[in-house]
Amino acid sequence: MDSKRLPTTIAAYCPPLVPAWAAVHGGAISAVEAAFLAGGALNSLDAIVRAAPEWSGVWRQRQALKCAVSAVQFAGRGEGEAALRDAFVLRKPGDETGPAGAIYMAWSRLTSYPASPAATIDAKSLRAVADLLGLRWSGELASVPGVVDDIMRSGKAGPFAAASIATSVCALRPDAETLAWWLADWMLAQAMHWGCPVPLLMAQRYSAAFRTAGGRGRVRPEEPAFERAVCVALALGAAEACRLATEIARRADRLAVVTPKLRAKGAGDAIRLLLGEDAVSGTLQTPKLSRFASRRLFERLIELDAVRELSGRSAFRIYGL
Repeated sequence: MDSKRLPTTIAAYCPPLVPAWAAVHGGAISAVEAAFLAGGALNSLDAIVRAAPEWSGVWRQRQALKCAVSAVQFAGRGEGEAALRDAFVLRKPGDETGPAGAIYMAWSRLTSYPASPAATIDAKSLRAVADLLGLRWSGELASVPGVVDDIMRSGKAGPFAAASIATSVCALRPDAETLAWWLADWMLAQAMHWGCPVPLLMAQRYSAAFRTAGGRGRVRPEEPAFERAVCVALALGAAEACRLATEIARRADRLAVVTPKLRAKGAGDAIRLLLGEDAVSGTLQTPKLSRFASRRLFERLIELDAVRELSGRSAFRIYGL
């Protein structure tokens, strides 16, 4: 195996967890307390984003999958993580992914959508996302990039910028809530000066963050309590993302330990994909790795406890950290 083609050794990095004082423990939370908790949780998340560990790709993609599952549920469909993985990972060039797979693709694309302070969203890009989410394009959605620019110029803090764009989009098109949450994550990343987003908010749509005080309804974007609910959702989502980062970091460290033991030519291609994607097909082919060789490689990685088989099948297997 050509070691020069492998990723550099993964540095030991322990992602920070959200401190106890910033954790949501239940009970009534005021708007001020919610903003405080969101700030504390996002500070921990920000440290991970800025450290940019080599496994950032798989981490963001796992977050995207969580959001996609919630978005699929919102669309009234029943596909879970396993079905979405299959639609996305096992597709061939030119294959249709189906409605649920397209929804997953929208959140997957969010993880690499530029969100620097100078970045923006134009109508063409937004329409492509709307198409993936199964939303009819209209004049109301065409006006959203202007709304995004207005919020960016307002200088609002990240949680409030996210709440503002979600409220605005839902007011323009009440049926476009999934797009509203997609844009909210992008707006948060833009306000936080991240290079690209970490999908968070759609995964919290059915969480306690948006339950009304009586627990019988859901806080809607047009209601006064919505900003508080978004802050709580971000506190919960950031804490979950930090815990996931810790889990992935541990598995990536294990992969780094066993990498010198791999002898398959082209193993570096597979390792890079494992660090960058939620899952990799067991029949992966690259210029230096045949389907047979990749199957043997993944079997070896399973033996070394460096990857997991995610499908539970004996055929059409899928692997990931």
